[in-house]
Amino acid sequence: MYYSTTYKSPVGKLTLASDGDNLVGLWINAQKYHGDSLPEKPTAKDDIPVFFMVNEWLDGYFAGERLGISHLPLAPIGGAFRQGVWDILRTIPYGEVTTYGDIAKEMAGRMHKQRMSAQAVGGAVGHNPISIIIPCHRVVGSNGSLTGYASGIAKKVKLLKLEGVDMTKFFVPKKGTAL
Repeated sequence: MYYSTTYKSPVGKLTLASDGDNLVGLWINAQKYHGDSLPEKPTAKDDIPVFFMVNEWLDGYFAGERLGISHLPLAPIGGAFRQGVWDILRTIPYGEVTTYGDIAKEMAGRMHKQRMSAQAVGGAVGHNPISIIIPCHRVVGSNGSLTGYASGIAKKVKLLKLEGVDMTKFFVPKKGTAL
């Protein structure tokens, strides 16, 4: 059984989902793939202990605190490749960014392959079911493009600015799937 609650944030209403023990989802309202990873519709229930923990974490994050995530019981639902990409996302420090290409190189090494497609990585990043906490907003194109955020570029920019990222080296693409 799955449960859900909502959280009002500076980037819009967030939906949190839990399996009763772990956080399995955190989506920004109107985000692409919102709730897609859940095998069943969640029941609204606010008093799940993990929701209290996540709400406290989100309060601190949106107040500008640099918070770790190792104490949060995160259990995103997805296959092995996506899990590998999401594990890499968890290592991107607050206020820093990495590129799809850099993640592809790391995934290729982990999988004992010569190369890995940055587009395949982009698909896994885009399907991250625990936004903000597993920081997919910290991934940019190798040319400085801010493309690739399932909740839209404006929310990605807002999160990066909140973290104090120097935005002068980035640009909003004219075309793309995540605008």
